Amino acid sequence: MALLTSLSLETAQGLARAYGCELTSLEPLALGSVNSNFRARSRDGRTLFARLYEEQGEAGAASERALLTALARAGVPVAEALPLAGGAAPNHAGKPFVLFPWIPGESLCLARVDADACRKLGAALARVHLTSGAVPRLGPGRFGPGDMVERLDRVERETSRPDLLAAVARARQLYARLVPARDATLPAGIVHGDLFRDNVLWQAGELSALLDFESVFHGPFVYDLLVTLAAWCFRADFELDLARALVAGYESVRPLTPSERAAVPVEGSLACLRFVSSRLTDFELRAEPGTPPIRDFRRFFQRLERIQAGALDSVFTP
Repeated sequence: MALLTSLSLETAQGLARAYGCELTSLEPLALGSVNSNFRARSRDGRTLFARLYEEQGEAGAASERALLTALARAGVPVAEALPLAGGAAPNHAGKPFVLFPWIPGESLCLARVDADACRKLGAALARVHLTSGAVPRLGPGRFGPGDMVERLDRVERETSRPDLLAAVARARQLYARLVPARDATLPAGIVHGDLFRDNVLWQAGELSALLDFESVFHGPFVYDLLVTLAAWCFRADFELDLARALVAGYESVRPLTPSERAAVPVEGSLACLRFVSSRLTDFELRAEPGTPPIRDFRRFFQRLERIQAGALDSVFTP
């Protein structure tokens, strides 16, 4: 898990003054794979979440802050960034530093995911999508097929392992077939793109916050639904009762169109390929020799194979 940039308490205290906060403690967190995250305490007794954006500059961090404000105003449960006292977000080593309130709650382990949680999650995701008209159109993001192919190039440059090179070749072939098959007319807007279990908090059986909109982009809603389904509803195979509950919760807020149902094999496969590609670079290349990666790209090839075999057909049949 990522802690890519070290940050001392003294440095963080200087950065936090831009938010009108005086920090008294700072604890690095082993969370995520993209950014460096910290738990902080302020002198007035608040617990805060601090983030250094490793891959996005000030424009990206500002866009996420604006999006979270719009989502919060629309009633979506999110952690809205603390307001700045004035000016741009401070940065450390050229990386924006942003403070958020610490939202109480816990992430669910896979064994605790049930149909009720999936229904609530699906409804919350649909509310995110329906907020699209309230914010300026987002860009294509950093995790589209073209970006992922560039990651595959990086794997080829940085390793000679036959298993990884075979995975790269397979992924390339799939991208070449699937990208031209996409339906460009699918309903689109805000896409979270990374709504895994560690990006959702729960309290007393209720969803308390959706987290980490760092990967957000403009894209097909059904792609986002399938990323979430693949993350929450797969163990040894897709758990169809969980998948149906997730889709039912989503459709209780925003019904799917016939074109979205027809796009499931393509968009679901691309959703899986995105995480094959990013796990190759973010985990496989970073793992110590002989040590299994924390997150295994092969698990998303398994999901892709099951989608292409029609495992989700009954879930998306009206």
